[in-house]
Amino acid sequence: MNEPALALRGVSKSFDKPVITNLDLTIEPGQLYALLGPNGAGKTTTLRMVVGLSEPDRGRIGIYGIDTRRDPLAAKAITAWLPDEPMLYDKLSPSEYLGFVAGLWKIPPEEAAPEAERLLRWLELWDVRDTRCEGFSRGMKQKVALAGALIHKPRLLILDEPLTGLDATMARSVKDALRAQVDAGATVIVTTHILEVAERLADRIGIIAGGTLHAEGTLDELRAMAGEENATLEDTFIRLTSPA
Repeated sequence: MNEPALALRGVSKSFDKPVITNLDLTIEPGQLYALLGPNGAGKTTTLRMVVGLSEPDRGRIGIYGIDTRRDPLAAKAITAWLPDEPMLYDKLSPSEYLGFVAGLWKIPPEEAAPEAERLLRWLELWDVRDTRCEGFSRGMKQKVALAGALIHKPRLLILDEPLTGLDATMARSVKDALRAQVDAGATVIVTTHILEVAERLADRIGIIAGGTLHAEGTLDELRAMAGEENATLEDTFIRLTSPA
């Protein structure tokens, strides 16, 4: 029996007040899954718990069958996290950065070098491979960060608002890269406020509201829940998250 790429069972998290309450979520392998919700709904908190940056107060999280609390290193070894702000060492070039990240994952240099070249060429960064990242645009930094996230060939890639602040050309490049990862067998989870992106790219969509999974399914399934057969995702989202 195949394990889900991600399974949350009864996950709860509070800070000054409850943020996530008894959240159940299952994402199957090989999907591009969009996690949506109003501001403050708990999307980023949920993802930070998945990647081990925050501990749930209650509940279990599994990544391809690996319990993230019992074996966090094994879970992290097959996961990549890309936050909304690219986190780079600006004094490094893309080549140096990828070499550094590969070293952290203990990837042998003879394996890391060809994979780094493949990623840099694929993301159209090869011509600036030896240029310091400090002068790059946000879009270029985002692509370098994406290359760093992919260097260890993760099975689960999680991105928080990956398209914020990117121009149309850079956004298209990143979207194509994410779709290619799914086509190659990985599972990709994104949060985004750009609902047209989720509408065009996502295989399935989950909507968090009030700290729980409010609705989940394909776009057509969500439209049916909202009673709007031909509605855009934006209209469907507003209908499903508006107070009754």
